[in-house]
Amino acid sequence: MSDAAAPATTAPATPALDLRFMQLALSLGRRGLGRTAPNPAVGAVVVKDGVILGRGWTQPGGRPHAETEALKRAGKEAKGATLYVTLEPCSHQGKTPPCIDAIIRSGIARVVSALEDPNPEVAGQGYARLRERGIAVEAGLEAAAAARQHAGHIRRMRDGRPQVLLKLAASADGKAGLLGRKPAGITGEVARARVHQMRAESDAILVGIGTVLSDDPHLTCRLPGMMEWSPVRVILDARLRIPLATSIVGTARETPTWVFTTPNASPVAEDILKAKGVEVFRVDGKDGRLDLKAVLKALAGRGITRLMVEGGPTVAAAFIKADLVDEAALFRSPNPLGEGIDVLEDLPLTALTKSPKLKPVASEVVGGDTLETFERI
Repeated sequence: MSDAAAPATTAPATPALDLRFMQLALSLGRRGLGRTAPNPAVGAVVVKDGVILGRGWTQPGGRPHAETEALKRAGKEAKGATLYVTLEPCSHQGKTPPCIDAIIRSGIARVVSALEDPNPEVAGQGYARLRERGIAVEAGLEAAAAARQHAGHIRRMRDGRPQVLLKLAASADGKAGLLGRKPAGITGEVARARVHQMRAESDAILVGIGTVLSDDPHLTCRLPGMMEWSPVRVILDARLRIPLATSIVGTARETPTWVFTTPNASPVAEDILKAKGVEVFRVDGKDGRLDLKAVLKALAGRGITRLMVEGGPTVAAAFIKADLVDEAALFRSPNPLGEGIDVLEDLPLTALTKSPKLKPVASEVVGGDTLETFERI
């Protein structure tokens, strides 16, 4: 392929317009959350003289990439235009050609990028190649917003594990369920709909075997028309106790279902689960509990970048103790439950809300409930 020379002039722009179009690119990128793993959910916009010529976002499965989608829509009009993109364009040959090749061929005059890609195969090389071809590159606009949106990709590249979002629901008196680990409705319909949206934006959702045994959950996205957005379902089951009659096993061929267990768990049980369509992973454990870091490493190896932990009090407390919570969403009901089980097993709720590793970032009313969100400091 021959590279076309870039125009000598750049498209006119102002800081206000740059901000507006980058925010649009971020909005477009969010459409791919939960659908593009292992690739990041990128958004891109092609603009000339204040007119949007093409928009794009990373497609399901991670390709085509956002830049090529936007450039395809812009067509020949892209010459001399500005490309706004939420992550540095890729410069390496993967399953698709490098995005910078398409950018150079298109005649784009200027690239405004929110964030350098931490992928060592890119890591500034995309910017360098574009500049070598005479294309103006400006990086860092809306970097903080882009870092939040690409947190899963960044975490996987830098730490070798997914970004972990812990979701909790607590009654007014700090309970998560009834005595005997019986399930109880804590939050209202509006909050439950928000949880399903969070599931749709995650690559995988994780619970412990205790939640499966007590609730028999589906762990799918049940918003209208969004069943196909359901994430991979991950179950922690050190002894492979998951019953074949559960909803999760019964629908394993429809929604990917992965069970993590220890090396000494029954191989017969594993074979039976595999025959039902369940994938079984064996990782080290201790005292009957799985090594969470090993679980996360295995998930990252399978391309999971955004993990939503929705398991019960035992699993939630274990992730907090292991310092593996990067974000938290705490739904609080105004109604007490009375006697029941605490939200965090053997930890006070302040282990989350007052954690020195997490900072509160927002609080909002969701129907009749309140949602408090936290991020790693």
